[in-house]
Amino acid sequence: MTDLPGLDLQALAAHLGTGPLTGELFRGGRSNLTYRVSDGTRTWVLRRPPLGHVLATAHDMAREFRVISALANTTVPVPGAHKLVEDTSVIGAPFYLMEEMPGAALRERSQCPWITPDMARTLSERLVDVLADLHSVDPASVGLEDFGRPEGFLARQVKRWGKQLDASRSRDLPGIDELRDKLADTVPDSPRAAIIHGDYRLDNALVTQDPLAISAVLDWEMATLGDPLADLGLLYVYWAGLGADNDPITGGVTSLPGFLSADELVARYTARTGTDTSGLGWYIAFGYFKLAVIVEGIHFRFASGKTVGAGFEKLGAFTVPLVRQGLAAAHKEL
Repeated sequence: MTDLPGLDLQALAAHLGTGPLTGELFRGGRSNLTYRVSDGTRTWVLRRPPLGHVLATAHDMAREFRVISALANTTVPVPGAHKLVEDTSVIGAPFYLMEEMPGAALRERSQCPWITPDMARTLSERLVDVLADLHSVDPASVGLEDFGRPEGFLARQVKRWGKQLDASRSRDLPGIDELRDKLADTVPDSPRAAIIHGDYRLDNALVTQDPLAISAVLDWEMATLGDPLADLGLLYVYWAGLGADNDPITGGVTSLPGFLSADELVARYTARTGTDTSGLGWYIAFGYFKLAVIVEGIHFRFASGKTVGAGFEKLGAFTVPLVRQGLAAAHKEL
């Protein structure tokens, strides 16, 4: 396509000093917009914030660019970072260009007829192992010692996502304030700080078939220094979803034969890292709260006519079920 929502290809070509560009919008993303662009010889992937209702501290292009640049020489698979442009006059928003990596983001069962039970198990294990590898990277060794403020991280996270909720609130959401208050009242003590992804899940990784591998972890907009169990708790939420085969959280992929259960993921992470995961229930409850706020923000953008692509109209129905799951996890923890 030569006419894309959120991306002026002519203006981009002029800025990059290339010939005419063509591009396409990657489907499936619910937040930042991601495009493939090409001048016929070279191909890049471009990331920019969503259209409209961009919440403070969210959708930070410089943050994504910095962390994938820093992790380039570690065992954590990331795309090569090419160029960051913070000048909003080019396409109307900050953006960056990165390397296009092989593989697919597995969001739906229909993408997975090739996955055997043995492959599903191996893929589950590799996803956990990459997370363990990320959490083992010394931030100072890759220039990320000032990438966040680990002290008080969890309390600030609860406040931050509460503010995000208030900024997106347009309807009654039973139970969500109870969940926020319960989380705020029971914040655990964090273990050591680590580089955390902030939204780690199967469909934020690119998977190749032959050989079976994770070629890259994507979508680093919420990365920071903080409590590594926050990543593990959110991965648990994305893995378990709402307990339905085809719910929009998991897409049903992780319930296919051979995939580890969410509890098995935790057991492997515990064995790999030696981390005490006995208090993970709070982090699971927080993961449900965070995801409910994200979904509600997407619903708000959809209701305001500010989303690009299909499928957004259904997501708003899942905010309250996510809250219920979060309350169940919080009560179980207590």
